[in-house]
Amino acid sequence: MSIGFLIVLSLALGVVAWLFFLWTVKSGQYDDPEGPKYRMLDDDEGEAKPRGERGGPRGERR
Repeated sequence: MSIGFLIVLSLALGVVAWLFFLWTVKSGQYDDPEGPKYRMLDDDEGEAKPRGERGGPRGERR
């Protein structure tokens, strides 16, 4: 392989990666990076219970 072919190949891969990044930005992939880590901590009912009312892994009170 010649060095010119490798340079062209690396530039083409760089352009493809840049276009993929632009597509992810336009499709909204980076709009809310903080939200998912807080949503997974929410209770299923939508409101937080006081600490004493939550059961342990077997359902007993703490």
